Amino acid sequence: MTPETLIPGNVTLLQLERIYRQSLPARLHDGARPGIVAAAAHLAKAASGTAAVYGVNTGFGKLASVKIAPDDVATLQRNLILSHCCGVGDPMPEDVARLMMVLKLLSLGRGASGVRPVVVDLLEAMLAHGVTPVIPDQGSVGASGDLAPLAHMAAAMIGHGEALVDGQVKPAAEAFAMKGLSPITLGAKEGLALINGTQFSTAYALAGVFQGWRAAQEALVISALSTDAIMGSTAPLEPEIHALRGHPGQIDAAAAMRALLQGSEIRESHRDGDTRVQDPYCIRCQPQVTGAAMDVLRMAARTLEIEANAATDNPLVLSDGQIVSGGNFHAEPVGFAADMIAMALAEIGAIAQRRVALMVDPTLSFDLPAFLTPKPGLNSGLMIAEVTTAALMSENKHLAHPTVIDSTPTSANQEDHVSMAAHGARRLRRMVKNLNVILGVEAMCAAQGVEFRAPLKTSAPLQAALAALRKDIATLSDDRYLAPDLARAAALVGKGALSTATGTLLPALS
Repeated sequence: MTPETLIPGNVTLLQLERIYRQSLPARLHDGARPGIVAAAAHLAKAASGTAAVYGVNTGFGKLASVKIAPDDVATLQRNLILSHCCGVGDPMPEDVARLMMVLKLLSLGRGASGVRPVVVDLLEAMLAHGVTPVIPDQGSVGASGDLAPLAHMAAAMIGHGEALVDGQVKPAAEAFAMKGLSPITLGAKEGLALINGTQFSTAYALAGVFQGWRAAQEALVISALSTDAIMGSTAPLEPEIHALRGHPGQIDAAAAMRALLQGSEIRESHRDGDTRVQDPYCIRCQPQVTGAAMDVLRMAARTLEIEANAATDNPLVLSDGQIVSGGNFHAEPVGFAADMIAMALAEIGAIAQRRVALMVDPTLSFDLPAFLTPKPGLNSGLMIAEVTTAALMSENKHLAHPTVIDSTPTSANQEDHVSMAAHGARRLRRMVKNLNVILGVEAMCAAQGVEFRAPLKTSAPLQAALAALRKDIATLSDDRYLAPDLARAAALVGKGALSTATGTLLPALS
């Protein structure tokens, strides 16, 4: 595969999503090399001098006052990496781990970290040859950087730990040899540059926002299908209503739903003579809720785009050659973004679950049979599928509790305020998985409901979405073992299959 060429400081969300979804290799633009070389020269000069420079010739954290002899600088970096390999839990998913490596590559590419080009070259080669360090996903508090998980990445680079290669977990040194690569010996400050940073948290948060946006697009399609299933009104989608409020996400959501429902026979059949005055909020306020969530996702995505392009280790080599300690490793912006994404995911799922409840309830669904089965009583239909969505909705509400507001002192009170961005971002994967099930069940309910309206038809785009669903999930007549249907529906949502099938231009993340 052709590597994605990255210009540090100017990489876009579209590039990052392409790398994430397609497992693309990546390389820095040649224009980044002079800055990397210049910073490395400044760092080498400092390492050979007598002045104490944090992380170059001193200990770390609370031990920063301990001076390190020049002959021990390489050992210092090796010891730093091995001692910080304290991650626990499950291995990072390969796609997120590779994205983390790309983000570290970008950070080093800003030319402020002081690493030699050989460090960058090895990261690029690992991405190109599919050598992915095995990185436990727990152990970071999001400051001073994502120390433990990034240490596991760096350990592989010096021949320790494990790596995934060709679908197998191997000792890192063996994985390197299989691809003709060699581990490196770290120079002054290079270990610190690799582990000090927010790339673990940012990778998980970016994956969350990419997956979350796809779910939001699917939610627009599925909610439009639900609107037709219960013979809901399209009057609340009138453009002027949304223009009068002015929120971009709301305007975009309403426009998408208008396009999706255009030409529906079901809608046209009850424009006149419908005794209902207003639909419940889960139908009437879809643009206001899903649209607001889209705005929040976009805001979070912008924060993460900035962070993806940032130099976040410590100390940093400034443009005048100064080597200065700061705090760019503190993942507070990522923590806030992760909490925003979590709340958006929870709300998309909350209103979707109410639409599921609406459709299975014969007192609210405008003449649809109870639980969307043709023989209620003998069959339970989608009764318990709705209960499952309620369980997952509630779980996501609890998972959405803010993590960035938590903190605890670490490292003998030297690192006395931390972001907790790591698990704030990591939970997003679980939340999206839950949301996809909720939306998948809604799609099953909406499809049943629309089919009960025959011979009236929904719009052409929504017919295409329904057909895509029916390729994998048959219409429910008599009760059957439903768990595989729920799994298939969630998988379709996760792939964006229904929104793709409509052929409708849906709102973009950026």
